[in-house]
Amino acid sequence: MIQKNKEQPFFENLAKTAGLNVNIQYSPVDVAGIPDTDGLRVLKSGLFGMVSLRLPQVSRDEPTVLGFDLVGLNPTFEAGKKNTDAYFATVDKRLQAQLSAKLLGVWPAGPQVIFCKPQIKGLADLKGRKIRVGDQNSANFAAGLGASGVPMPFGEVQQALARGVVDCSITGPASANSGGWPEAARTVMPLALQLAINGYAINLNVWKQMSPADQAKLQQAVDRLVKDIWTYSQEVADDAHRCNTGASPCTAGKSYKLAVVPVTPADLATVKNALKERSLPTWSKQCNAVNPSCEADWNATIGAGL
Repeated sequence: MIQKNKEQPFFENLAKTAGLNVNIQYSPVDVAGIPDTDGLRVLKSGLFGMVSLRLPQVSRDEPTVLGFDLVGLNPTFEAGKKNTDAYFATVDKRLQAQLSAKLLGVWPAGPQVIFCKPQIKGLADLKGRKIRVGDQNSANFAAGLGASGVPMPFGEVQQALARGVVDCSITGPASANSGGWPEAARTVMPLALQLAINGYAINLNVWKQMSPADQAKLQQAVDRLVKDIWTYSQEVADDAHRCNTGASPCTAGKSYKLAVVPVTPADLATVKNALKERSLPTWSKQCNAVNPSCEADWNATIGAGL
């Protein structure tokens, strides 16, 4: 819904609304035929002037970006906004130096929550389960629960849940609704592990070729879009959760009857503690291997505010 209702109209009308003398061709990944894991590569190559980045998916090329959204860091949209603002300049500097990409803005796809086919009562019941995960950070969290993290393309999850290939899967409420996950799952635990941070970046050479006035127009336009998406993402997630659980109003999705697993103080503490016990140490080790200042930069920005 974010892509359809916010992102695509923005880019298709950007020249007019921002007063830029540019021609824009908007190509979703399924049209372009380029996997979103290659976002930073096609941006660096100049094949595309701007790219909408799925940060967990492109992290193989620059693990620094995962610092925006470690498991346990962003339990709410408010925390996510605070932390991404604090870390933004660090990531932008790194992308410019390593991948010839300037970061223009970041936004959340929505809270990443747990959908399960088996009846569960809390995180402790995930021990021994197979959980579809979206990135290494969530796989590491699953391992900490005694579960097995299973990487799997989104489009395969619904059938995997139905057939018992995986017991549970992690995604946002709206994505689960559009993917028909509640047809196979029975329960949802509305505890945000991450916010699925995305970003917009422009090829650095393209940016430098723009006049200062046009740079300012583009940045201001993206700032407005990103601000709009932060609000809209929460509205979409709240509506989708109501749809998934048979509550009203359900305005944009299909209504289902998933059982809601109550979030206990113990479960909240498990996710909070995962940040310093598992997420941060594991990511820091991997990130420091390619970016020696990675952990220190994170501690000086996001870490300083925790």
